[in-house]
Amino acid sequence: MYAVDDEIRCIAADLVAQLQECGYTFATAESCTGGSVAAAVTSVAGCSSVMLGGVVAYNNSVKSRVLGVDEALLASHGAVSEPVVRQMVNGVATLLGADCAVATSGIAGPSGGTAEKPVGTVWLAAKAGAVVKTKLLETGIGEREYNIKRSVKEVISLLQDVIEDSKER
Repeated sequence: MYAVDDEIRCIAADLVAQLQECGYTFATAESCTGGSVAAAVTSVAGCSSVMLGGVVAYNNSVKSRVLGVDEALLASHGAVSEPVVRQMVNGVATLLGADCAVATSGIAGPSGGTAEKPVGTVWLAAKAGAVVKTKLLETGIGEREYNIKRSVKEVISLLQDVIEDSKER
């Protein structure tokens, strides 16, 4: 986890305000971001009215045992995949009883990438109520801190969009 900079704190503050306005609670399921999304949100004064908690599920056994990710999915698709982040986001929302949640799973680097999933490949998921959206982030950058911070920004933005979409339903 990296220090929360001013840009990320501002983005997180906007999310906290949006959650407060909607009366929603929030939880995180993080792999490659290692708790950085939770750190960003909890850096905002007043976040305790919305933030329930988070799970850093770095190891696949935690994804499976704690978040309920199907082991067969992990074996067939790998941890860095859309079906896995979908199950992670639904699992943490159920586990903590949150209205909204995010999930991240990726290859932050500088090593660990493959031809199919190079460093900088990150799957993101966001959930508000019954609405779940995913996004594939491919930074093409081998710098760990950059990939983590970019993932934090992108998943917060994705959740803000999902909240707006869920209000329209």
